[in-house]
This record gives sequence, structure tokens and C-alpha cells, in this order.
Amino acid sequence: MAADWNAAGSSVKGERTMSRGFVAQYAAEAAMQAQGVASLDTSAVVSLKEALGADHEGKGVRVSFREDRKDSVSITVYPVVYFGHIIPEVAWTVQERVKADVEKYTGLAVEAVHVHVKGVVTSKEADR
Repeated sequence: MAADWNAAGSSVKGERTMSRGFVAQYAAEAAMQAQGVASLDTSAVVSLKEALGADHEGKGVRVSFREDRKDSVSITVYPVVYFGHIIPEVAWTVQERVKADVEKYTGLAVEAVHVHVKGVVTSKEADR
């Protein structure tokens, strides 16, 4: 029976990839709800993957599962912050929102939420 399951194309790695994207989506949505966040920064790698038609787990978010605990994740978020907001306060809010939403909607334990602010923009720059 296990051979049929694997032959169907499902695998632990496949499930992890799918759930990584699922977690990243919740994390991105939560981060964007934090006051002061203009956008999430996507790297050149993400842009290249998208140009080639490949899916990426989340724009501006990276999700890492622990090898020894499948129900535990660490999340890194790359926000761009509006000018005039206090960056440590925005980062703290992002951490709290991401942790709460991902735990609530996925049932996973969030070990850490790392926030790497990638830039600061005025509201006019963000509208472009």
C-alpha cells in the first residue's frame, strides 16, 4: 500500500513544499496587516523564478521547518516600511501578527519570526 501512495506522486517532501507555501501565504497576509508595512520585499531570486514560470513559496517571506519536529517552523519576513513609523515597533507588530496568525490557522508552533526590514518608503513611493 505504501508503494501505491508514493507512486501517486505524493511524498513527505511534496507535502512539506505545499505546506511551506500555505504557511508563507498566511505569514505574508499577517505581515501586510501590520501598521507601517508598505509591502514585502521580493528578492531577485523570486523575480527570476516567477519569470521562468516557477512557483515560489511566498513573496517576501521564507519558511523553514525543523527537521526533528515537523510541527514547528521559523519564519523570516522582509518588509518595506513607510517613512515616519518607528521601525522596531513595526517589526515587533509584524512578529506578533505573523506568529499569532500562523499558529491559529495552521496549528503549527512558530519558534521564531525574524524581521529584516529591506527599506523605507514614503507613501508616494509605495503607490508607484
